[in-house]
Amino acid sequence: MSPFLLTRTLPEDATGAALRADVLTGLTRHPKSLPPKWFYDARGSELFEEITRLPEYYPTRAEREILESRAAEIAAASGARTVIELGSGSSEKTRHLLDALPELHSYVPVDVSESALTGAAESLLAERPGLSVHALIADFTGGLALPGTPGPRLVVFLGGTIGNLLPEERAAFLRSVRALLSPGDALLLGTDLVKDEDTLVAAYDDAAGVTAAFNKNVLSVVNRELGADFALGDFDHRAVWNPEDRWIEMRLRARRALTVKIRELDLVVPFEAGEELRTEVSAKFRREDVRAELEAAGMRPAQWWTDAAGRFALSLATAV
Repeated sequence: MSPFLLTRTLPEDATGAALRADVLTGLTRHPKSLPPKWFYDARGSELFEEITRLPEYYPTRAEREILESRAAEIAAASGARTVIELGSGSSEKTRHLLDALPELHSYVPVDVSESALTGAAESLLAERPGLSVHALIADFTGGLALPGTPGPRLVVFLGGTIGNLLPEERAAFLRSVRALLSPGDALLLGTDLVKDEDTLVAAYDDAAGVTAAFNKNVLSVVNRELGADFALGDFDHRAVWNPEDRWIEMRLRARRALTVKIRELDLVVPFEAGEELRTEVSAKFRREDVRAELEAAGMRPAQWWTDAAGRFALSLATAV
């Protein structure tokens, strides 16, 4: 058997269909919104990699610190022979965990990007020729059918990405993860933690303007893919802390009254001066929040690790 298999569970046109649906729904509602997954074309991915190196953006460094210092503990607690990573991207951070699992047999990265999956697999297999990689081109929020791999299995969801889901979406997602777990399996979940407003806002509104360019990139995606005529200079980037919901909101504010035409949808979208389009929420958690949401989904929190400064957490949960 080949050490690398690639299975497509999404139709070839699934991405385009999802973009059309999200833009039509999001730009005809009030207030307007778009899901953050549309930031990540090739240019958006480059900008996000740049963001992770900015002094203001702590989550990536904090999570990597935990993985580097606690990988052996996580490995011992999970005993995993299969690692399933949701939204795997480049699989860069996961390497610390893979190296710490002495009985690791299989790695199952799940992502919508075929190029990201194949690139990561080539790199991993060059370094770990004994590893079996079965990549899935799939949307992890839409339910998954996993390949047969040896247990125990560890489902990994890093980066604080769960914070991009709204509360009802998080609940549905965690229930779907619970449905994947057999006795002995576990979930390793990365969550960004509540902290002071200045630190949070700075992480999403850096002095160099990289996050502003990243935020506006969603307009470039809609222009290119759907024939829209957004002028990026007509919008200002904003990052706002919402203390009631405990999340950062990224928004684009119209500098003037304007109208955008989206040719592929035969849609005309008016914006009032100062009107805001929400492009992302990034929820921040307290330990009790994480515990409550895991328990509500039918999982038992078992371990909790943070970086030295207490900015970010990894939690391990098992099926009840």
